[in-house]
Amino acid sequence: MVNELKDKIISRQAYIGIIGLGYVGLPLTREFLNAGFSVLGFDIDPVKVEKINRGESYIKHIQSGFIASYVKTNKFSATNDFTRLREVDVIIICVPTPLGEHKEPDLSFVLNTTKTIAANLRKGHVVVLESTTYPGTTEEELLPILESTGLQVGKDFFLGFSPEREDPGNKKFSTRTIPKIVSGVTEHCLDIIKTLYDQIIIRTVPVSSPRVAEAVKLLENIYRAVNIALVNELKTVFDRMGIDIWEVIEGAKTKPFGYHPFYPGPGLGGHCIPIDPFYLTWKAKEYDISTRFIELAGEINAYMPYYVVEKTIKALNAHKKSIKGAKILLLGLSYKPDIDDLRESPALKIMELLMREGADVDYSDPYFPELPPLRKYKFDKKSVNITPKTLKNYDCIVITTNHSTFDYDMILEHAKLIVDTRNALKLKGIVNGKVYKA
Repeated sequence: MVNELKDKIISRQAYIGIIGLGYVGLPLTREFLNAGFSVLGFDIDPVKVEKINRGESYIKHIQSGFIASYVKTNKFSATNDFTRLREVDVIIICVPTPLGEHKEPDLSFVLNTTKTIAANLRKGHVVVLESTTYPGTTEEELLPILESTGLQVGKDFFLGFSPEREDPGNKKFSTRTIPKIVSGVTEHCLDIIKTLYDQIIIRTVPVSSPRVAEAVKLLENIYRAVNIALVNELKTVFDRMGIDIWEVIEGAKTKPFGYHPFYPGPGLGGHCIPIDPFYLTWKAKEYDISTRFIELAGEINAYMPYYVVEKTIKALNAHKKSIKGAKILLLGLSYKPDIDDLRESPALKIMELLMREGADVDYSDPYFPELPPLRKYKFDKKSVNITPKTLKNYDCIVITTNHSTFDYDMILEHAKLIVDTRNALKLKGIVNGKVYKA
């Protein structure tokens, strides 16, 4: 069966099923389609399913024309009928792994998906988890559910973990060009899964077990979270000293070895960095280990939206204006510039905190004409067009995301007061009492 499956994959006869058509699943779908495979997408969101089947994209960097061309030739379609999992040969899981109310892992999407797969599992199925999770999930959680069907891993079906490494908006690396970590529960599983990703990714990197692959993804994001926390903490220290952290970083990064620049901001965003470290801290408790370093980094990064609000209040006070009743405009809502992704965006937390203080808060973001309902937030707001006239209507402009489409010269000229959390204006310190770094 192993050689038959590999031949089917190499000849592009394998039918690919991808569960979760979001910021991971849809770019992955694109690569399989480009490589000549047929793809059946699964999602519980009927809006996404309907849009795909109409040939429409809902993610900025995936063009509707591309989707439409493959829908038209019947190479790609979407469904919320999960009994159709029996039709596909490969099942790739790209569902969310959020945190619970107390920052504990919420594997409900993964586990419910796995139970659905088990109900439709057949001999010859290849199942790959791409969702970020703690070490042991694939073998301790997914495998027992799938083997409860009576089918045996490595013989009747094949299971492994290959962490997603998507970076929306990255112009240098794409899904295809980012090296792909691959693993399997057995040698046969690894062999088949490596063969699968070899067809669409320039370089695959096999590791010895799913536990190692799961740990690789956590290490990558914990490394970033800890270093971002470091510069965020230094930002608050240097601010008290009257030193611009951005100028310090520019100087430090001239060293050609032993230093890699990380940048401060209003908080962490995206699905990975604010969430993934807590998957490890939770799992580590099972082994009686306290991950104090990681937890401290999480505390520092989680504090940043509060810090921005504190700086905004101080800036308004300096202009003899109370936060209560102040008209504030947030520039940019997505978690990083030039993308249409709101997941865990610190701008949303800042909006909530400012409103809690009694401010009248609007936003401007070209990627979100109006704010959709989100898991944590439900703001009934629409984007404001930025003009010299509208800028003058606000007591304070807070730059929360530095989109390249914003006219910063015009903003600097016409805004009464600016709190810049991203160094978007490229200015040092306070300029004429008008621009404040936060």
